[in-house]
Amino acid sequence: MEISLRAQNMPQSPIRKLAKYADAAKLAGVHVYHLNIGQPDIKTPPQALEAVKNFSQDILSYSPSQGLKSLRTKMVSYYADYGIDLSPDEIIITSGGSEAIMFAYMSCLNPGDEIIVTDPSYANYMAFAISCGAVVKSVKTDIKNGFKLPPVEEFEKQITPKTRAILICNPNNPTGYLYTKQEMRQIRDLVKKYNLYLISDEVYREFIYTKSPYISACHLEGIEENVILVDSVSKRYSECGIRIGALITKNKAVREAVMKFCQARLSPPLFGQVVAEASLSTPEEYMQEVYDEYLSRRNFLIDQLNQIPGVFAPAPTGAFYVMVELPVDDVDKFCKWCLTDFTYTFEGEGKSEREIATVMMAPGTGFYTNPEEGRHQVRMAYVLCKQDLEKAMVVLRKALETYNAL
Repeated sequence: MEISLRAQNMPQSPIRKLAKYADAAKLAGVHVYHLNIGQPDIKTPPQALEAVKNFSQDILSYSPSQGLKSLRTKMVSYYADYGIDLSPDEIIITSGGSEAIMFAYMSCLNPGDEIIVTDPSYANYMAFAISCGAVVKSVKTDIKNGFKLPPVEEFEKQITPKTRAILICNPNNPTGYLYTKQEMRQIRDLVKKYNLYLISDEVYREFIYTKSPYISACHLEGIEENVILVDSVSKRYSECGIRIGALITKNKAVREAVMKFCQARLSPPLFGQVVAEASLSTPEEYMQEVYDEYLSRRNFLIDQLNQIPGVFAPAPTGAFYVMVELPVDDVDKFCKWCLTDFTYTFEGEGKSEREIATVMMAPGTGFYTNPEEGRHQVRMAYVLCKQDLEKAMVVLRKALETYNAL
């Protein structure tokens, strides 16, 4: 018996593939500082939790395949605040942003069709393409200039008769880069010139750390029918576990195609939608506090990283990730070694206050279409409080010193 070629070609997640080593370290009493995954330690808005406690239906029934109408209607007002004009029918609720990406692929790409992404990019963009039989082509960005988009000619080099779509993440995961108005117009012109789909993952729009404006793909004139917006409440409200996202498009044919897949998977999570709907009433004070906290963490982490000899980390302008260049021969080997062969002990006043610790990072190889290009980079998520980030940086500095002395 053999597994499918699709399964054989499916890459492991760089974010989770080392989890078994982290679990073993924890069983041995080691505190693992998780910089590998975008799981915030920010508390979920209280009104979201109250919505679950106050849930009064007697039957936990299916919801509509498109998602609860009340949630979609409330989302219309949310997007209006960002200058995005929608109707409830143009919003489809999905099981996380990941399902929205998968359904967009399955609805718009045939086996063998090509989709262009920026390199590095979120690992699941490539994994989902393999699931659908699509081919990922990449346009390279460079850590040295903070991962700015290259000239339009670099995109056009990748366009072939099989090219069907461009996918962007704005602000970007894993780089934290925010696309400028000029860059978004560049993408718009390409989409229009070659009549491509533009799939735009905009999960991190709340977290922009410059005075540059947020330019949604939905703001781009002349390609309204080409745009598919992907969204999620996971990071915005620290609700990764409820698995609620959205696929948004004004293209009726795409919506009808997506709905076939939605009906096949029956319905999005009921409780998740209840939580998401309540979260849309989150006070501005909460959002401002969360924003200020991430900005403070970003500033602290970038400063600490760039003080470590041989380390380079460009300041991200959005989201809560940073790609970091490390002075090691192979980040996959180094990240595994940190979990299996290295610990650092923080000494307290008493024996019970000693902390044996290590750090977990996501190897950069998994974010590139050609893994050799990420051989010296890791992605870090600054989703831990500054006290924990400070300890994680102590551990990283000592780990690098020890590893490079081997």
